[in-house]
Amino acid sequence: MRIEDYALVGDMQSAALVGLDGSIDWLCLPRFDSPSCFTRLLGDESNGFWRLAPAGHERATRRAYVENTLILETVWETPTGAVKVIDFMPPRHANPDLVRIVEGLSGTVEMSTEIRIRFDYGRIVPWVRRRNGHLHAIGGPDSVWIHSAVPLRGGDYRHEARFTVAAGERVPFVFTWHPSHESEPERIDPLEQLAETRLLWEEWVSRCGYRGPWREAVVRSLITLKALTYSPTGGIVAAPTTSLPEHIGGVRNWDYRYCWLRDASMTLDALTGAGYVEEAAAWRSWLLRAIAGRPEDVQVLYGVAGERRLPEMTLDWLSGYENSTPVRIGNGAATQLQLDIYGEFVDALYQARKQGMAPDDHAWALVTKVMEFFEHNWDQPDEGLWEVRGPRRHFVHSKVMAWVAADRMVRVIEELGRRGDVERWRALRDRIHAEVCDKGYDPERNTFTQSYGSRELDAALLQIPIVGFLPPDDPRVIGTIEAVERELMTDGFVLRYPVAEDNPVDGLPGGEGAFLACSFWLAEARAMIGRHDDAVELFERLVALSNDVGLLAEEYDPRAGRQLGNFPQAFTHIHLIRTAQALARYAERR
Repeated sequence: MRIEDYALVGDMQSAALVGLDGSIDWLCLPRFDSPSCFTRLLGDESNGFWRLAPAGHERATRRAYVENTLILETVWETPTGAVKVIDFMPPRHANPDLVRIVEGLSGTVEMSTEIRIRFDYGRIVPWVRRRNGHLHAIGGPDSVWIHSAVPLRGGDYRHEARFTVAAGERVPFVFTWHPSHESEPERIDPLEQLAETRLLWEEWVSRCGYRGPWREAVVRSLITLKALTYSPTGGIVAAPTTSLPEHIGGVRNWDYRYCWLRDASMTLDALTGAGYVEEAAAWRSWLLRAIAGRPEDVQVLYGVAGERRLPEMTLDWLSGYENSTPVRIGNGAATQLQLDIYGEFVDALYQARKQGMAPDDHAWALVTKVMEFFEHNWDQPDEGLWEVRGPRRHFVHSKVMAWVAADRMVRVIEELGRRGDVERWRALRDRIHAEVCDKGYDPERNTFTQSYGSRELDAALLQIPIVGFLPPDDPRVIGTIEAVERELMTDGFVLRYPVAEDNPVDGLPGGEGAFLACSFWLAEARAMIGRHDDAVELFERLVALSNDVGLLAEEYDPRAGRQLGNFPQAFTHIHLIRTAQALARYAERR
C-alpha cells in the first residue's frame, strides 16, 4: 500500500491505519505513543497485521467514511456479490476496542481473514490460546481478546478463517486490548457501539461554525484533528505514525506521535476558528500542566500526558516503509531550542480568548513567567521551525515569531484587559522588528532570507504577512513571496528550503517532497497581496491531493504522484482549515 492507500480510525486515544486491501497495518495500544501490535506498515507480514476482505481479492472497489464521522466503510464488488467492511474504534470505556463488521450487500461472498498479533513494534510473538470460544493473546504487559462467532484456526504463529456472508447478514469482530495482569474485560456490543460512535461524531460535527466554501474538506480535516486529540488530557499529536519517510529510501524518518507546542497551538487556532471553544479550554489545561515548572525548562514537544523524556532510538529489526530506515521511536527534537513556539502559543491563547474562551488567571500568570525567560533569550540562535540537526542559526522565521510573542503580549494587555507592563513588551516588539528588517532582509534580491546573513530562502518566510509582521502591500513582502515562487517551487508545489548534499543547514543527507503546509501558506499569502484567483487555484490543487477519504500526509512527491511523511499529518490539515477560512474572508472583502 502507498501511504495514501490508508484510512484512519480511532477513539481519540489511539488510532489504526486501514489499507485499501482491508488490512490494518498499524495500531498502537493503549495510546498513540504506545508500542504497536500491528506493524506491517514499517516492516513485513511477520511484524503483525489483520486483513479482512473477500477471498482472492486485493484492493477494494470503493470506500468512504460515514458522513461526518470517523467510521470507515470499505466495499468490494465480486462476481458472486458485494460486501462491506465497517471499521471503527468506539468511544473508550474501560479498554480500547477495535471493531470490524462484515455486512453482505448482495449475493453471497466468501470472506477471508488473517491476523498476526505482534507486540512491541512487531518484535514479540504472543502466547495465544482459545478461551470460552474466543482468542486470547498475551505477551509481556500486553493482552488482547478477539471476539467473533467465526472460529479462527491457528498455525505458523497466525490465525485465519474463511466464511461466507449473504445479503443482509452482519458478522462482527471485536479486538480488545487490556493490561495482561488484569482479568478478562467486559465485552461490548459491536452494533450498539456502532450507533453510539456515529452519534458522537455527528453531534460533534453539528457544532462546527464554518459555513464557507470547501466545507466538506474543512469538516474532514476538523474530524482528523479531533481524532488526533488525546481526550484524557487534551494533548494533540502531530500524527498517529512514526518513521513514514519524507523521501522513499531516505533517513528523514521521525516519530510524530507526540504533542508539539507549535502544532497544538495552530490546531487550537483552527478549532476555535470553527467554533470549538471547548477543545481550546482542554488544550489550555494540557499546556499549563505540560510547561509547569521553571520557564527555562519549556520544551518543544511533550508526550500526550505531558511527559518530557522522549529519548530517540532506532528499531533495527524493522525494515522500514519501502526499506526507508532507520525506524525511530522517541524524538530528539524535544531537547532543541525553537524560539518560534513562544509566539505560536501566546498567539493561540490570544486568539482563543477573542473567540470566547473564558479568562484564566493561572494561565496568564504562567504565560507571563515564561515570557520573562523568553525576553532574555529571544536573541539566541536556535534549531528553528524545521528542527534542523545542523548548527544553530539565527533563523528569520524564529525571530518573526519572537516578534509575534511580544506583539500578542501587547494585545492581550491592551485589548483583553490583562495587567502587565505594556511599554516593556512594546519596546521589545519594536526592537525585534528592527533587527529582523536589518539582518534578515536581502535588499539586492528584495527578499527576506532563511537566516541572518544567508542567501537561502525558507518557505516559513511566507508567514511574515500572515502573522502581521509586515502589511501585505509592503514591497519586501511581495518580493519574498515572488522569491519563494521562483526558487522553492517544484512542479507547482512549495519546498520548505533548499535541500542538497552541500547544504549544511539541516545536517541530513537526501531530499524530500514538497511540504504541503508551505503550499497552503503560499495560497494564503497570494490572497493577501490581491492574487485571489492564483490563491484559489493553488488551494484547490492542494485539496485535490487528498486521498479518497480526504486525508493528507506531511509531504507530496509531485513527480511520483504520491504522498510522503507521517500520515495523516495534523500540520497539513491545520493549514487546509486555516487557508480555507482565510480565503473565505478575503473573498468577502473583494
